[in-house]
Amino acid sequence: MTAMLRAGPMIAALALISAALSPTASAAPGTSAEPYTAAAVWDSCTTVLADASAVPTARCGTVAVPVDYADPGGAQAHLAVISVPATGPRIGVLVVNPGGPGASAVDTVAGMGAALAGTEIARRFDLVGIDPRGVGHSTPQLRCRTDAEFDAFRTEPMVDYSPAGVAHIEDVLRQFAARCLDRMGPEFLAGVGTATAARDMDVVREALGEDQINYLGFSYGTQLGAVYASRYPQRVRTMVLDGAVDPTLDPITESLTQNTGFQRAFERYAADCAKSAGCPLGTDPTQFVARFHQLVNPLAVRPAATSDPRGLGYQDAITGTVSALYSQRFWPYLTSGLLGLQRGTDPGDLLLLADEYQRRDRDGHYSNQQDAFTAIRCVDAVFPTDPAVWADADRRSRAAVPFLAYGQFTGFAPRDVCAMWPVPPTSVVGAATSPGPGKVVVVSTTGDPATPYEAGIALADQLDAQLISFTGTQHTVVFNGDACVDTAVVAFLTNSTPPPSGLRC
Repeated sequence: MTAMLRAGPMIAALALISAALSPTASAAPGTSAEPYTAAAVWDSCTTVLADASAVPTARCGTVAVPVDYADPGGAQAHLAVISVPATGPRIGVLVVNPGGPGASAVDTVAGMGAALAGTEIARRFDLVGIDPRGVGHSTPQLRCRTDAEFDAFRTEPMVDYSPAGVAHIEDVLRQFAARCLDRMGPEFLAGVGTATAARDMDVVREALGEDQINYLGFSYGTQLGAVYASRYPQRVRTMVLDGAVDPTLDPITESLTQNTGFQRAFERYAADCAKSAGCPLGTDPTQFVARFHQLVNPLAVRPAATSDPRGLGYQDAITGTVSALYSQRFWPYLTSGLLGLQRGTDPGDLLLLADEYQRRDRDGHYSNQQDAFTAIRCVDAVFPTDPAVWADADRRSRAAVPFLAYGQFTGFAPRDVCAMWPVPPTSVVGAATSPGPGKVVVVSTTGDPATPYEAGIALADQLDAQLISFTGTQHTVVFNGDACVDTAVVAFLTNSTPPPSGLRC
């Protein structure tokens, strides 16, 4: 089973999700502490899942929550929920969030239910997935772009950092943010943050009739779990957080830290590629980045032809490369795409990798994961608005992440879309607090390209949690076939048995 990946920001220097939209006044969602209860409405999963036969015992349903908790009688969002019942002596529910933000927990739990059939986890727990408001199968679905608009967005190179070029990039992205506001409205956009998602999760807990939950969060799901544990400590029985996000980092530091992880992953990929004859990056480690630039930079001016009539532009080449760096099993596709660029043949594997990252299917239809990702991160943190701050971030990024640096430093750079988002940051959460000793285990991978190992150390410290260190290079590891990690996690979830202190797998 493959955990869903956190769709992290590509890089501040490329400004793939940046814009300069003048802030629009909008009331923050209510923070009313008044209790709110709702009932779950259950139905068959056949109208929800692509293949409900894979989890025949699953039931799917919805739980209605207010868009604004300060106005419980107003507009509602309907959270999609799936539950795969335990097959043996039941401990309780295991709520799973795959990350993103924006990935569907309903789809993930459906896959887990099939993959974990017959295991101790499937015997002892109801596996539960909750799609946060706006995400996946929940309604209304947070969608800012049509398929055609998303396709057009991906053709923009976004590499000209002259004053005029920056103005163009910000204009393109201003259109994206304006569409989000026009199509979703300020009240809904203000209410999609992680703090609200944690409250929603507790409403679902009560709707399920559970006094406590067990929780498994991957990547961004660790942030949601940490917020839940901090705000509802008495409701946590056990919690496992894999691929940690450090909530104390400011947005620029978080992006730079993540992209530095991708630089290390690129270097590992290039070194592995160089072992094979004909590697498109050559065999000289000092030239790997230069060779990569020679292959992809021309695409900013002239996209490469592919069997797909869209062709391969610069933005998609970078997105496809980063997508492949999440896991070593994708490296052959990256090599294939780069060889296509080198030889003047079809580099279509890079386009396929980019499509996977952007969640575009073979029919040209996008999921809303990337739109939800942007909307959620924009209300979860305070982003600086001074253009000089973003220019300095570009300078630091070029030094730390050279494989993603196009051209030379100009002293100008686009601002992140969240610095000018049309609603204010309503869900800033800060450092996590412990729900109590022995309740949380953090799993962190030493070479994780997307959520660096150091973030796991930091989050474990904030939550007073045990840390399992996994020596590897992929993004997340729980229930991905490592017996050392999985044995410790299963013992903790089922019996609250803490892993050995300092466990390394």
